[in-house]
Amino acid sequence: MILCAGESLIDMVPDGVGAFLPLPGGAVYNTTVALGRLGCPTAYLWPISRDPFGEQLLRPLAEAGINTDLCPRTDRLTTLAFVTLIGGEARYSFYDEGSAGRMLSATDLPPLPGDVTALFAGGISLVPDPCGAAVEALIEREHHRLPVMLDPNIRPFFITDPAAYRARLNRLLPMADIVKLSADDLDWLFPDLPAADAARQVLKMGPRIVLQTGGEAGAHAHWQGTPVAAPAVQVQVADTIGAGDTFNAGVLASLSQQGVLSKQGLAALTPDQLLTALSLGARAAAVTVSRAGANPPWARELDL
Repeated sequence: MILCAGESLIDMVPDGVGAFLPLPGGAVYNTTVALGRLGCPTAYLWPISRDPFGEQLLRPLAEAGINTDLCPRTDRLTTLAFVTLIGGEARYSFYDEGSAGRMLSATDLPPLPGDVTALFAGGISLVPDPCGAAVEALIEREHHRLPVMLDPNIRPFFITDPAAYRARLNRLLPMADIVKLSADDLDWLFPDLPAADAARQVLKMGPRIVLQTGGEAGAHAHWQGTPVAAPAVQVQVADTIGAGDTFNAGVLASLSQQGVLSKQGLAALTPDQLLTALSLGARAAAVTVSRAGANPPWARELDL
């Protein structure tokens, strides 16, 4: 079972007539739901509010078969992210101070069940404290025995202390087995380097695999072997909300289905196995961008 640890929130998405439609979202939450829809045994760890938005977040998790036993309930409010779409690209304004997830602390972390076999984390949950320190503590505690995938999903406008955030990433990236970074992420990390060179710099920090994504440019994997690439699947784009999150789920689901989502399996990974994972990630992400909001595909939509 893959455990996903990180933010859930409500995306307030423009409805086209001057109002906003509340939709469940959050980078790690989206990946969690996508994993469940792809038929991968998945658990979620993040505080869920008892407010109406919290109940709205729980429904898709339940429908996707996600185990939420590790999600504490709290009276703190749900984070809201107001979305602005510019040319189909999503931009966000967060209302997060004192929210349910923001106040997760390292002392709240439970022991993990024995059936957890991999850990996924990332998103804005890595930025502020105490929740950022809690996610870091979880990864530090578990990375020696569990394969870890990390997607920082960097939002510069959400980062009030860039130096502290860079320091956190410098600690986290070497503990990850797989790191996914978009072109924007790589530009923030290494503004003076082309994306591929920046990805190779991250690889030198210790991960086994660095996945570089770039929308229509497809996905590239940098690792110990020759780089592997999978083209983007061409579709009519509704918006890009949740695209990278769904890609993450496709990669993880494929690695799990191939029986290589383990420390030993990733160490012995073949180019074909890596390409298969990238390809499922690209196919799944294409479905998500073809419809409004973060609405990942079900396994049956991909003939899995």
